[in-house]
Amino acid sequence: MAISRGCPSDNQSVTEPHNITVDLLIVGSGTGMAAALAAHEAGLSTLIVEKTSYVGGSTARSGGAFWMPANPILTQSGSDDTLAAGRTYLDSVVGEASAHDRAHAFLYYGGPTVQMLQRTTPMKFQWAKGYSDYHPEKSGGSAIGRTCECRPFNTAVLGPELARLRPGVMKSSFPMPVTGADYRWLNLMVRVPRKSWPRILLRAFQGIGGLALRRRYAAGGQALAAGMFAGVVRAGIPVWTDSPVSDLLVDGSRVVGAVVNRSGTAVAVTARRGVVLAAGGFDHRMDWRHKFQSERLGEHASLGAEGNVGDGIRLAQDSCGAGTALMDQAWWFPAFAPLPGGEPTVMLAERSLPGCLLVDQNGQRFVNEAVDYMSFGQKLLERERAANPVETMWMIFDQKYRNSYLMAAELFPRMPIPATWYDAGIAHRADDMPALARAIGVDPSAFGATLDRFNRLAAAGDDTDFGRGASAYDRYYGDPTIAPNPNLRPLGSGPFYAVKVVLSDLGTCGGLRTDVRGRVLREDGSAIDGLYAIGNTAANAFGASYPGAGATIGQGLVFGYIAAQHAAGKLE
Repeated sequence: MAISRGCPSDNQSVTEPHNITVDLLIVGSGTGMAAALAAHEAGLSTLIVEKTSYVGGSTARSGGAFWMPANPILTQSGSDDTLAAGRTYLDSVVGEASAHDRAHAFLYYGGPTVQMLQRTTPMKFQWAKGYSDYHPEKSGGSAIGRTCECRPFNTAVLGPELARLRPGVMKSSFPMPVTGADYRWLNLMVRVPRKSWPRILLRAFQGIGGLALRRRYAAGGQALAAGMFAGVVRAGIPVWTDSPVSDLLVDGSRVVGAVVNRSGTAVAVTARRGVVLAAGGFDHRMDWRHKFQSERLGEHASLGAEGNVGDGIRLAQDSCGAGTALMDQAWWFPAFAPLPGGEPTVMLAERSLPGCLLVDQNGQRFVNEAVDYMSFGQKLLERERAANPVETMWMIFDQKYRNSYLMAAELFPRMPIPATWYDAGIAHRADDMPALARAIGVDPSAFGATLDRFNRLAAAGDDTDFGRGASAYDRYYGDPTIAPNPNLRPLGSGPFYAVKVVLSDLGTCGGLRTDVRGRVLREDGSAIDGLYAIGNTAANAFGASYPGAGATIGQGLVFGYIAAQHAAGKLE
């Protein structure tokens, strides 16, 4: 039966609540909204079902950037990027870890995806110029980057639906919409005030002034999720929250719908053109994570949405014999250790800035601290597989560092580290290095030797041990006032600090095997008719690599567009 096209609320009525029919069913409300918007534009009746109480998925909790080579935003902003250069780069970073066909499909349909979002939502986009690819030294890599993001977005346009938008990770008591491009300079407010403060004042004025006009500006993942949600509302696409899928409906070899538990009632949703699984990864299913990834992973240390427990992957496996790939992979992300009962705190620029280093339980450095976050996690797991695990991590820094830079999103320069961090044992302070070593439980002599060597390398500006500052990506989050290496400075006088670091992630990126149209594949490689998977429900289109900031959201958006186009019969 047709869904009523009345008010697109969670309470939208249907003619027969126990048996309804749509063209395309979307399971998940993060980048799944891109699939819904593309499907609606193509003339398909569409329904989004979301198991949690919130719309936005992990997208709403993210930085909200998307990485797409040679897309129209780049071209209109003066970039000379080309699809050929993007393909060369993707082939280089994917390497032999995975087939390249899905990466090539992503590349080809990136532009049409952006144009679809521009037509179907009120969002405006910008290029985060200078945000380097994560591996710019590889063939085709770009030091000025291919990352784009939504401009600050007025979430008040959602009206009463704003209450259903998933909250972000970085909560601030000050109403200031900070974009990814702004964040770099926010970190440097003390060191580069002439460039930083105009941006800070602009965003503060936008945030505070907006409230006076009854506008609520958001940036990052909040802006992207809210912008897509606004498009969904405008299109009249119904979104059912608190509505988990319990089973897929299969007719012969084709998926024809799903059983959705809504308000305690099992609703059979027939989907004439198919089902798109966009339900996230298995971020919080710890038995899978310990089995496929590492037994050392902390309980629920992921920054992914709490509902991401592998539902889409399990449904496809149980109902259709779907195959999986890259289950050992995640979008790894080092973070500050959580307070008891809390979640890890975002850590991005902090480890790249001069005047700090990371040490392990032996008091030794173990990595280029400024390396991209996925590579950081992969290096830790390589050590674990080599029976030389990093059991604990500490970020060490001096008072000059604390006086100079933003930390953990809300600790502005010179602000003291919260007493709760010390009470929980995740932060320590000492007047000298031997005392700090004892506080964190490492051998003072080994710790001292590490500091002495680091200070010599930092003074020379050449990290011959780990190459910190050699990549344009490292330098993006460095301090341009420090020479000859913006990522390195010897630690000076005390007091000195240590803050515990844990391995978190932005979500898992292993999942269902899919083809270039987003169709789920069986173990034998054959496509399952009527079943698609996108985002973190699908295995990473880039193999075990992360090409640039926003590549995870980028592929979710693009394959949402591709799946919708295929379901609508516009792609073979």
